[in-house]
Amino acid sequence: MAITDKIYVKNHRQLASQLDTSFPKSAFSGATLDILFSGDGIAKLDDASRDRVLDFAEDFLDCDCQANPHCGCPERKFVSYLLELRAQGLGSEGIVDVMGDDYMLYAYPGDVLSFLDDAVRTLEAAERLADVDGRKEAGGTIGRRRRELSR
Repeated sequence: MAITDKIYVKNHRQLASQLDTSFPKSAFSGATLDILFSGDGIAKLDDASRDRVLDFAEDFLDCDCQANPHCGCPERKFVSYLLELRAQGLGSEGIVDVMGDDYMLYAYPGDVLSFLDDAVRTLEAAERLADVDGRKEAGGTIGRRRRELSR
């Protein structure tokens, strides 16, 4: 299961009440993206919620794909966001706090920790493959990124 399947809308009940409709708690669920990011949905939210939803839309839903927001770009951008927060030195609990502050999203710190561990293991494997294939420069780049995440 992808980490984006374990990212949830904070204050879900409050938002559902403001929108006068139900939607899944999962932030990257197709129905959630459709409801929260339609013009009608955003207009019904209070100012603070609207600002966070718009920030999320600007940062993760901005792509030129015809299938936007169901194209996979939001999930890829969010994964990059999580990895960047880790590279900045935040642990899983810090990452959860920041995503809550930035976008009104939450996740369980254990799920984030598991995702980060999987990312490091994947980079270790890619680094070894690059070395075996004689691609020293690629291996070095991957190794630097792995070390950033392992701190």
